[in-house]
Amino acid sequence: MARREARDGGYAGLTTQQANKRLFEYGENVLEAGKKHSALKMFLGQFKDLMVIILLIATALSVFMGEAVEALTIVLIVLVNAILGFVQEFRTEKTLDALKNLAAPHAKVIRDGKKTELEAIELVPGDLILLEAGDRVPADAQVLEASALQADEAMLSGESLPVEKLEDENFEHPSREHNCMVFMGTNIVKGRCKAIVLDTGMRTEMGKIAGLLTDIEEERTPLQEKLDGMSKYLAIGCLAICGIVTVTGIVRGEPIFDMILTGISLSVAAIPEGLPAVVTIALALAVSRMLKRNALIRKLHSVETMGCAGVICSDKTGTLTENRMTVKEIFTTERQLTVTGSGTEKSGELLYQGSSVGVAAQPDVRLLLDIAVMCNNAHLENEPDELFGRHKNRSSWQVSGEPTEVALMIMAAKAHVTEKTAAVSYTRIDELPFDSIRKCMSVVVQARSGVRYLLTKGAPDIILEKCSQYQRGRDQEHLTLATRRTIESANEQMAKKALRVLAFAYRELREGENPSTEENLTFVGLAGMIDPPRKEAFEAVRKCHRAGIKTVMITGDHKLTASAIATELNILRKGDLVLTGKEIDRMGDIEFESVVGKAAVFARVSPEHKLKIVRALKKQGNIVAMTGDGVNDAPAVKEADIGVSMGEGGTDVTKEASSVILLDDNFATLVAAIEEGRVIYRNIRKFIRYLLSCNIGEVITMFVGMLMGMPVILLPIQILLINLATDGLPAIALGLEPADHDVMEVRPRGKNESIFSGGLLSTIIFRGCLIGLTTIAVFSNFMREFGDLSTARTGAFATLVITQLIHVFECKSEEHGLFRINPLNNIKLILAVLVSAGVLWAAIYVPFLNTVFQTVPLGWHHLMTMLVYVMFAPVLSSILILTKRKPRMIDPNNTKN
Repeated sequence: MARREARDGGYAGLTTQQANKRLFEYGENVLEAGKKHSALKMFLGQFKDLMVIILLIATALSVFMGEAVEALTIVLIVLVNAILGFVQEFRTEKTLDALKNLAAPHAKVIRDGKKTELEAIELVPGDLILLEAGDRVPADAQVLEASALQADEAMLSGESLPVEKLEDENFEHPSREHNCMVFMGTNIVKGRCKAIVLDTGMRTEMGKIAGLLTDIEEERTPLQEKLDGMSKYLAIGCLAICGIVTVTGIVRGEPIFDMILTGISLSVAAIPEGLPAVVTIALALAVSRMLKRNALIRKLHSVETMGCAGVICSDKTGTLTENRMTVKEIFTTERQLTVTGSGTEKSGELLYQGSSVGVAAQPDVRLLLDIAVMCNNAHLENEPDELFGRHKNRSSWQVSGEPTEVALMIMAAKAHVTEKTAAVSYTRIDELPFDSIRKCMSVVVQARSGVRYLLTKGAPDIILEKCSQYQRGRDQEHLTLATRRTIESANEQMAKKALRVLAFAYRELREGENPSTEENLTFVGLAGMIDPPRKEAFEAVRKCHRAGIKTVMITGDHKLTASAIATELNILRKGDLVLTGKEIDRMGDIEFESVVGKAAVFARVSPEHKLKIVRALKKQGNIVAMTGDGVNDAPAVKEADIGVSMGEGGTDVTKEASSVILLDDNFATLVAAIEEGRVIYRNIRKFIRYLLSCNIGEVITMFVGMLMGMPVILLPIQILLINLATDGLPAIALGLEPADHDVMEVRPRGKNESIFSGGLLSTIIFRGCLIGLTTIAVFSNFMREFGDLSTARTGAFATLVITQLIHVFECKSEEHGLFRINPLNNIKLILAVLVSAGVLWAAIYVPFLNTVFQTVPLGWHHLMTMLVYVMFAPVLSSILILTKRKPRMIDPNNTKN
């Protein structure tokens, strides 16, 4: 194979003919896309819900009874519901396609002995590729020649720091653990190399992980399960009503066919036709609100699932942290400084014992900063003009380079030491690049005096071994054993805080000396850096604790680093476990499942470990949200109840596997989406309560009236108007209720918890009975007092609508009655009620509509009589609601999960 040819030397890449042959043999260098649904299939999928099927059956029954208008209306409702769901899914797929098109990598290849550039899709095993800083690796390849090569493999391994890559022509079986390999999708952050492609497409490390996704089946969301369960009860209830009414009427001697039609009519009336559309509209509006908060929802029902989350498994790098190395501490033998600010912010400064440090008066600190800037290949793109003090961007630095070196540049810039200011004192002449043997980097500079210096930075233990002196103020002193121990102790203290520590040193060069290695150096100081937590993550984690949501960090980083960040964010607390991938491997499935709930941090984990963690947490009955950006996260993201990918740094594979995309890669955005999910679930319960109470009221009105031997209280056309014009709009407006103040202070609901939990079903039945009995009472009173069937029907019709419009305000809260809510905090609900009231007024007082709906105008004496009956139900309901049990609140003094 070409690898052996490369090992033997003289390999000059493939010819075009060889490449075409291998392209036919191995296929294109692409990952297999997930199953794509056609627009038609996506649209037809909207009709699978049981509730929609019941509505379609109701349509057929309406046609059978000759109610063409009702049948047409139900069909329109079903179509609106289907179109809304389809539009959301279709738009999301288009958004994902647009995200994919942003990344179309090319590759520099040697073909036919010449350097050329072609699309990465055309690469084949055996191709000789050239990579340099800034390139994305187009395929898995073995490094043949390298110069100071480092790759960012966070998307594969989860590690935030770049990995050094070495050349190796003799290694026969490279894998991800070996540093002679570069992998598809990772980024070259430093140096350059020549490499031979070993694997392409689905045979790459990225492809293997993507292949795990095919073994994971998509599950229905909790809301879909709950609505299906409710639909089954409704179907059974409708059949029962039909049977009871039909049998009762036949026993009373009514014509059999008439009673069958009456039973079917009542069954159709009992179905809340608007429920699927209202649910879909509410979810679609929530999707729009979430998008404004930087959360793109790929699947409509995932909106509500967000609110169920009991465990969030979050990636560390870029989600909980800024994905920017930041220097936090500086040590010299004279003083220890704190560096404020994070990332690329310009707002930070150097503090000594809480006060800002002027580096001009601290020669040892100034020397350390000069070395950090000169012994560095990163750049600040918008340095200030020192003469005029102008900045192109006053809030943050524009930077380029390897993350560690960028952090050093920004550290120095916070003390006003930059490339421009350092260049006034020094001119860079030569460089000794970093390598894995020396573990340090040096540059040769010449001062304005003409004296040349070797400036060095590297691993503290290595640098100390090369030092014989140390800098104390402006002077050099002999490095004693005591001073060495002081430095080593400072290094250990920084390491315990999970800071990555670099040491700085220098040496004056003799005239004509050209150093090839570092020796006899003068130690200057240490700088400790870390990828710091996002500012928003602190409040987001605290909010999760208050909401009873357990936050778990899963990362490929070192255990010590992960623990430090988790402790700072208060994710890791007393009694919590920290487990590594190796420790997980030593456990059996049963043992692991017994401890997984006690762990708050998982470090050094592989894609298989992440999948195992998610599955174990789900087995314990948790609704699990899993965030991820790299291909290594994709299987676990797909397995989770709520898969969350990153919009900025996420890979296409992970986005495909997810149901939610965080457009700003921010953990706080995920918590905001969970809060939005809780709000929408509460609102769904509110309008289900409203719609079902209203429908039960209609059924009670008709059913009990029939059992009592009364004339038909409401005509079919009147029931249809109530269901469509006066039920639908207020229900939709309830779906737009603002968040309750305690929405994130209640424990997550259980996975199998009914949508009617907390006594909601009994509340619905009780309130529906009150609505129906009130309507019957008004009908009976009007018949007795006025003796006119049309007037009595109109009074019953008006009573039913008014009681429902009053009840909609009761549905704003499950804990408070009508007289303890804020009726004005949802202007859309006010407008919806006014529209519905306007429809009622028109149906009663517009002559043309009197004929259509068979109503008559009502006088003031009619209305005052109705008012007495109408107010009875809400007053009684408000009194009884005081005895209802309260939701499970989180104790603010004990937020331990």
